[in-house]
Amino acid sequence: MTDHASAIRHLRDYVAIPSVNPMGRVDIPSDWIGETRLAEFLYAQIRQLGVDAELVGQGQRQSVIAELRSSDPSAETVLVASHIDTVPVDGMKIDPFDPKIDQDRLYGRGSCDTKAGMASLMAACEQVLERGCLRRNLILVGEADEELGSLGVRDVLAQLETRRPDWVLATEPTGLEVVHAHKGVVHVRLEAAGRACHASDPSAGRNAVVDLARATLALEGLAHSLAEQVHPLLGSATLSVGQFEGGAAPNVVPDHAELIADRRILPGETVEDVAHQIQAALRRAGVEEEVRIVSCQREKPALGTPADHPCVQTCRQALKSASVCDAVGTVAFGTDAGVFEVDAGWPGVVMGPGSIEQAHTNSEYVEIDQVEAMARFFVSLLSGDPLKS
Repeated sequence: MTDHASAIRHLRDYVAIPSVNPMGRVDIPSDWIGETRLAEFLYAQIRQLGVDAELVGQGQRQSVIAELRSSDPSAETVLVASHIDTVPVDGMKIDPFDPKIDQDRLYGRGSCDTKAGMASLMAACEQVLERGCLRRNLILVGEADEELGSLGVRDVLAQLETRRPDWVLATEPTGLEVVHAHKGVVHVRLEAAGRACHASDPSAGRNAVVDLARATLALEGLAHSLAEQVHPLLGSATLSVGQFEGGAAPNVVPDHAELIADRRILPGETVEDVAHQIQAALRRAGVEEEVRIVSCQREKPALGTPADHPCVQTCRQALKSASVCDAVGTVAFGTDAGVFEVDAGWPGVVMGPGSIEQAHTNSEYVEIDQVEAMARFFVSLLSGDPLKS
């Protein structure tokens, strides 16, 4: 069976299994929510290959782990993580779970982000095991909750314990470019507490919206100063206020208001750094007593693998062997490769078929030729020999 037939067949199967990350919502149909159905499907597929696998996590938020071992005792180990959750399907113009092929594209929720990565990997594993040419150990991970809180990565790390890969590859839509660095994400929630009164006499109260507005202007000033904090590859750190809520009625001076800001961090920056910067900005604006930081939470850490790291060069060589362009680059979005690097100390790269411009869209699709190329890449990576169709 060729990589085309196998990888695309797998991808159609995976897209047809809803694995929606609820992302805190309660209005999504229960039979769409969670990754466990897909994790169980992958578990059964892997077991059919004669490979041990395990499910980790709770309820409908499970991940799957499997290990393929080379007979070479000196072989290095790569962990390939492909997240199996998707964002919700609101507003989609296509049937999200009925994979269709049209104009050499496969459509459906998760087709690009990022079930294509897992489909390519499974097709490659089948080929390599059938040919008996595994030359590199593989820890295969289908992880839950990448789209929100990285719950799946934490479950996987706890389960692996002392089993450590030499490096990590996280599949994400990069157009097959080897991404070695990206920004991280921190979300900050600020809250202002005022004193309510009738709007006919505002002086009798304290307006929480006004206090938070002053804090917002302080954050905007901080955002401008961050432009001076430039990474040679990733550009500057950023800060953006994305949500602002407050007030109950126009004739009531509001006693509460809150906002959520998105802070994109550079390699080496921490949550503590972000919190200290924002507290200093509130102090300069004179609102540190009225506005407090409710939470400052890391969503994804930054990734900072050097471009000359052996794992980057290994991927480039595998791409060349698979007759694919060996481009290297960076991206602005965050991934779980940063979690593996920062929390576990495992260097890594991000790479996969598809474009980030198609991820999360109302007509999500992936180019079939990129899925095929990714399967060839994985065969080359695992065996040192590109797949012959």
